[in-house]
Amino acid sequence: MANPVYLNALRAFEASARHQSFSAAAAELNVTPAAVGQLVRSLEEWLGTPLFVRGSGGRARLVATEVAERALPDIRAGFDRLTLGLERLKEGAANGVLTVTVSPAFAAKWLLPRIERFHTQCPDTDVRLDTSLKLMGFAAQGIDIGVRYGAGVWPGLTAEKLMEEEIYPVCAPALAKKGKWRAPRQLVGETLIHDLSVDSHAGFATWDAWFETAGVQQAPTRRGMTINNSAAVLQAAIDGQGIALARSVMARDDVAAGRLVRLFPTIACRSALAYYVVYRPECASLPRLMTFREWLMREAQGKSRSARRGAAI
Repeated sequence: MANPVYLNALRAFEASARHQSFSAAAAELNVTPAAVGQLVRSLEEWLGTPLFVRGSGGRARLVATEVAERALPDIRAGFDRLTLGLERLKEGAANGVLTVTVSPAFAAKWLLPRIERFHTQCPDTDVRLDTSLKLMGFAAQGIDIGVRYGAGVWPGLTAEKLMEEEIYPVCAPALAKKGKWRAPRQLVGETLIHDLSVDSHAGFATWDAWFETAGVQQAPTRRGMTINNSAAVLQAAIDGQGIALARSVMARDDVAAGRLVRLFPTIACRSALAYYVVYRPECASLPRLMTFREWLMREAQGKSRSARRGAAI
């Protein structure tokens, strides 16, 4: 299509077909459903053919016509090429700025303590961190690459496992010395700090899961302190507020530095979730993105080897 006036209409059509809904397409494109519908209608009028079979009722799904279905793969490939072209333009115009999205806790506990090593290795690349608990839209927000915690599936993104994780209880050294706990069941009566930064329904391990792994059945774990930020969970434990259920990636440096003590280290409770490097597949060849990805992988692998060596001593 040569006329640029219809690029927005094509985008509205593609999003509507993918979501089978004007409302969902509108949410993605940050416009109103009426605007999406008008764009699609203008495209249909220009082409002289309908693109959707519209059902009855306000919540009926949109169904693309046979002609539309045949055209969609080429339209999507075209948008991918346009996106990549814009990324290459930005690559030159951004003067080496790399936009990275991570959670606030991951930034504080893992990335920021290590980022100076990246700056030393790649002094011409400036990193702009976008920290948020929300899942950011990479294309809409201009994000190059990120680290996400979950099961490894995010539509539209390539996800490569960065680090696996286990969970274990930690507390301040003074509290550990005072408590002298000899069996996991003895922790039940203590102040437990709960990490609510990830929805437990998504497979995030909880105190219940750890106690079950430790052989303590039906332990009452609902009382205590609840915090929705993993870094704050660890800080509360460092401050002696109670016993936190730590995520190993977040707690590793604090345990190594002696700010926290891992309790019952022989009990291994693996998390079903992990950390993943994520980026749009059409941007995989961008040099600065791949350089940062490779650096993340080296950092994660190096620390994993160090952790295993320390556990064997």
